Amino acid sequence: MTLKRTLFALIALLGALALYTAQLISTPKPPAHQVFLGGDVLTMDSDNTVAEAISVRAGVIDAVGTDADIEALITPATQVVRLEGRTLIPGFIDAHGHFPGSGQTAFTVDLNSPPIGDTRSIPQLLDKLRIFGAERPDGWLVGSNYDDTLLAERRHPTRDDLDSVSVSRPIAVVHVSGHLMVVNSAALAELNIDETTPDPEGGHIVRDLTSADKRRPNGVLEETATHAAREKMLDLSATDAWRMTQLATSEYLEYGVTTASAGGMPTGLAKLLGPMSRYNQMPLRVALFPFFDEVGAGLLSGDLSLDDFSGGRVVVPRVKIVADGSIQGFTGYLSQPYHRPYKGDATYRGYPAVPREALFEQVAGLYQRRIQVAIHGNGDASIEDALDAIAAASERFPWPDARPLIIHSQMAREDQIARMAVLGVTPSFFAAHTFFWGDRHAGIFMGPERAANMSPAKWALDAGVRFSSHMDTPVTPMRPLQAVWSPVERKTKSGVILGPDQRIDRMSALRAVTIDAAWQIFMDDQIGSIEPGKLADLVVLSGSPLTAPDLRELVVDMTIIEGVTHFAR
Repeated sequence: MTLKRTLFALIALLGALALYTAQLISTPKPPAHQVFLGGDVLTMDSDNTVAEAISVRAGVIDAVGTDADIEALITPATQVVRLEGRTLIPGFIDAHGHFPGSGQTAFTVDLNSPPIGDTRSIPQLLDKLRIFGAERPDGWLVGSNYDDTLLAERRHPTRDDLDSVSVSRPIAVVHVSGHLMVVNSAALAELNIDETTPDPEGGHIVRDLTSADKRRPNGVLEETATHAAREKMLDLSATDAWRMTQLATSEYLEYGVTTASAGGMPTGLAKLLGPMSRYNQMPLRVALFPFFDEVGAGLLSGDLSLDDFSGGRVVVPRVKIVADGSIQGFTGYLSQPYHRPYKGDATYRGYPAVPREALFEQVAGLYQRRIQVAIHGNGDASIEDALDAIAAASERFPWPDARPLIIHSQMAREDQIARMAVLGVTPSFFAAHTFFWGDRHAGIFMGPERAANMSPAKWALDAGVRFSSHMDTPVTPMRPLQAVWSPVERKTKSGVILGPDQRIDRMSALRAVTIDAAWQIFMDDQIGSIEPGKLADLVVLSGSPLTAPDLRELVVDMTIIEGVTHFAR
């Protein structure tokens, strides 16, 4: 079934549900009046006010103040939530991720290594594929989130490894970075990739250098070379698409996320989100960034609008350009070589996924059309290209309200943060990189000096550059408090403090997953802080994120969207 047919099938399914079970899919109504009393209310307003209580009417905050102030508003009809010393904060906003990708366990097998999963070797990876393949015998067999640097063999699996699972069924395993994958011989044949296939622009078909002619694909595909395989893998049934979304929604709500990010997803899947939201199959807000390489031509010609993808609580504030790849996949584009030579090449710096000239044209076209842009840039050379493209577009088509976003900004230099301040650019840092990959950034990818300044939130704070923090889920699990903890502590998995000078205070880190993340998607007038007139997207935490010894040990007791409780422990 193609993605288009999946869309029609899902809409038809939801339409039938609407006819026969309208009461089950209608939008839940919030209490006419509810109050939250007896705790700390971290408002995230411009003064970072800490209050005691709030009042909410029909899903909209109408008063913030002391317990006495709010108790005076209570009537017999008021729903009273007693915080009992717990903390009320704005709902967490996923500044960048790939919702509903964390629900991909509906159709893929999880190949994560510790601390997320338990895959430690290639034989174990292959065994998991065999077991999952027996449980799901049809279509492509897909595994997700393997990490070559955490496998005992310290290498990627190959087509030959995967062929030991099946030589007839297409198999693909996706790297934890999401920027490369490995496929077996059957998949290569279905993709028409052989010794004569050239590398696509912005991608690489890795060759088996041990073969006779050194041209035999070894199964590893990087960046744009993965696109055709992704289309095959994501050719989902309506049932799989629904299950994936439900699994992801449950996880996000459990951890306090009220606004998710679909930061780049295939157009067919993107078009499913609006109908699912309209039919209340996911109460979350979703900020969707379609891929430029799929919708850019239509946007620039005027045949498409970002609004074409919206619906229900799905908003589409930006289009996403993927300008480079992943540091841990050795596809991030750097100005200086990788610390440990890649495949023995001491000069290797990665490469751009979009050539510099094309990036300039794309950004200028979006500025001319007044379409906001998000540019994925991990390496500092890629970030430099992005800043140059934004500067050139700003000069040709001045736009003070453009608010261009650079996603990840992983290896942004101090001079580049200063340029962001001048150009009005806002970064979103994958701050948890310091925990999940910090040790390997220092020892393998970047070396200790550059690694100490990865995700440079303190530079941004000092330069007055507004930023957000994200988890890039499903690259790492959706844990917003990890995204707060990491820029505060900057501890690696081994317990080393990586770049102590880049640590920031807790309130700034909390703002990066609430009001500042809302500002990046142009919704700060509606969500992101607890102020009168804003929507009651709220989270009740078990304790205070300002004083808890370990932020990650706090739990979410309630998740509320527009006054409706969607998760309660």
